[in-house]
Amino acid sequence: MATDIKDTTHALTATAVMKLLPARPRLLALGEPTHGEDTLLDVRDELFRQLVEQEGYRTIAIESDCLMGLVVDDYVVSGKGTLDEAMERGFSHGFGASAANRDMVRWMREYNDGRPAPERLRFAGIDGPLEITGAASPRQALTALHGYLALHGDAGLLPCTAETLDHLLGADARWTEPAAMMDPSRSMGQSAGARELRLLADDLVALLDEQTPHLIAATSRDDWDRARLYGRTGTGLLRYHFWMADTSPSRMTRLVGLRDLMMADNLLAVAERGPALVHAHNAHLQREKSSMRMGGLRLGWWSAGAIVSARLGEEYAFLATALGTIRHHGVDAPPADTLEGLLYALPEDRCVVDASRLTAALGDARPATRVSPYYGYAPFDPSHLDGSDGLVFVKDVPRS
Repeated sequence: MATDIKDTTHALTATAVMKLLPARPRLLALGEPTHGEDTLLDVRDELFRQLVEQEGYRTIAIESDCLMGLVVDDYVVSGKGTLDEAMERGFSHGFGASAANRDMVRWMREYNDGRPAPERLRFAGIDGPLEITGAASPRQALTALHGYLALHGDAGLLPCTAETLDHLLGADARWTEPAAMMDPSRSMGQSAGARELRLLADDLVALLDEQTPHLIAATSRDDWDRARLYGRTGTGLLRYHFWMADTSPSRMTRLVGLRDLMMADNLLAVAERGPALVHAHNAHLQREKSSMRMGGLRLGWWSAGAIVSARLGEEYAFLATALGTIRHHGVDAPPADTLEGLLYALPEDRCVVDASRLTAALGDARPATRVSPYYGYAPFDPSHLDGSDGLVFVKDVPRS
């Protein structure tokens, strides 16, 4: 079997990846099984460089706050601000501290310098303004959308004034109350003011859509796209806060599902700009239903990748990443009967695996699922092999 498996692997290059696919996808999604490891980001960045230089890709989209990501996009596109500011203010989840992310942003800015606008690289965050402890206030998104429409649209059609919007939003601390994640009674998401905001936000987004021809002509496609981002983020946050205040057994399932729906909406918007590399956790990009255990409950929801794949078909491709060791987190060499163990026995440190050929090579002998001693690492589920276009394998992940 080892010989057959070796025949399914190739050096990890953009050329090898494209040979696995029927055509160049609009969204090429590269998953990772754990966060915070620069080795995996180095793999991502090298693939992105090759996709840019050989395949015409122009955008990278990562699992980070979509509004904060605008700071990075402004820097790499036009040089607005500084690299330090982009890293400090442009990433969520602590990702701005990553040396690999810093190298990526620096390279993108250097690549764009002096190039015409259509050839410049773009950056996008795909996650909502959500952290583990809660969700952001919808203030930034809704006030920016209202301001855009007031300045460039027909102000007489606005559903409310800026002062009314400010009054209904109130203090941001009411929205970001950390205790609300575990205690629905601490959330204001179903208050009278929040319910009124949901109606107003819906009207603002509808007005943006109604006035599309005028707004694109009066501003630019990029400005209109940014206003759309504000609109879907504002409505998404209000929806998320509503369900934070819910007391039914489905509360947590709805929350994790809504997060991936926000990611999916952002990915579909990225796809409109042209081919992009997407990087996020495997669980957010896989075609299968995602699941996790939280507070004694087993949650299951459709990932952003599953939603986008259903919409885009072959224009969405997914490469899961599996790995051998993360010894600094207690993840030692994988058992030989797991998929990771079979790949670990091969000599390559990094490779891309043809998923369909690997499935054929395995036949009926499906490998065991690896058990992780580290909560932050999710081993690859062998039953997901059929839903992956390829599998990236990284043998050893040293401490960053």
